[in-house]
Amino acid sequence: MDKTLLIHPGEILKEEFLEPHGISANKLAQNLGIPTNRITAIINGTRRITGETAILLGHAFATSPEFWLNLQLRYDLDVARMTVSADAIRNADHFAQSMAA
Repeated sequence: MDKTLLIHPGEILKEEFLEPHGISANKLAQNLGIPTNRITAIINGTRRITGETAILLGHAFATSPEFWLNLQLRYDLDVARMTVSADAIRNADHFAQSMAA
């Protein structure tokens, strides 16, 4: 997978939810009762969306917490697919074969 195709959930938060409604990270954070730097870090792709934040975002934007956590999970898996070495995958495959025998 090409790293340029990775989409962090913060990018979706910014482009699909904040910008269309003219909401700043500061305004969102204030209304959710959380530090602004948590929202800005998510938007900047340097912080993960936690369960707590997913619940708050779900309520704020009439989505489910699972929506936000699934975005994070997909991003994390895509990053892992790019970084896990072929040797590690081979070792895991060999282990699985030995367990089946």
